[in-house]
Amino acid sequence: MQEQLVQEITRLVIAQLGNTEVVNSENVIPIGISARHVHLTREHVEILFGKGYELNKKKELMGGQYAAQECVTLVGTKLRAIENVRILGPERKSSQVEVSQTDAIRLGIKAPIRESGNIKGSAPIAIVGPMGAVYLEEGCIVAKRHIHMSPEDAARFGVEDGQIVKIKIANDRGGIFEGVQIRVDKTFTLEMHIDTDEANGLGVGKEMGILIK
Repeated sequence: MQEQLVQEITRLVIAQLGNTEVVNSENVIPIGISARHVHLTREHVEILFGKGYELNKKKELMGGQYAAQECVTLVGTKLRAIENVRILGPERKSSQVEVSQTDAIRLGIKAPIRESGNIKGSAPIAIVGPMGAVYLEEGCIVAKRHIHMSPEDAARFGVEDGQIVKIKIANDRGGIFEGVQIRVDKTFTLEMHIDTDEANGLGVGKEMGILIK
């Protein structure tokens, strides 16, 4: 069933491109839209939810991560807030907030475009939970668009961890995402991640991307 779906998507992509690109199942990448979310340290989980509190899993994600049932409120420098922001587990060594550029404007902050985990010098943000609040002097970023791959996928595509590629979107709006970073790990499932702004800009829903090195 999955193989038939890939073949049908490939056929549609070829038709939309007018056969100007060489397209097959070997260079088609599924796209996932990543909404705003928060990663927390153990210390910050306890400040926000109480001493000894453990996050509750809502949905398993790739790489051992999961969407938690718990949500928090983000507060920007001008006291502008966004409520019901999902926490992703497990806990990390440093707390981090990932938003879209539209979210950053709404919060009144200047969040830089960064790879996840690279928060040095990033935007300040406050996180409010039911039992307390945490202020991060740095930690809020707009996530750099990227593609998760297993080592086997990377070998098949002929790319390496950290390599920058382009992804073509073949739909009614169309366009190319440049500066897409390859991220390789044995726990990853093949998928490109973009934020809601990027998805809305090119009308991406359930489209597949075409890898261009």
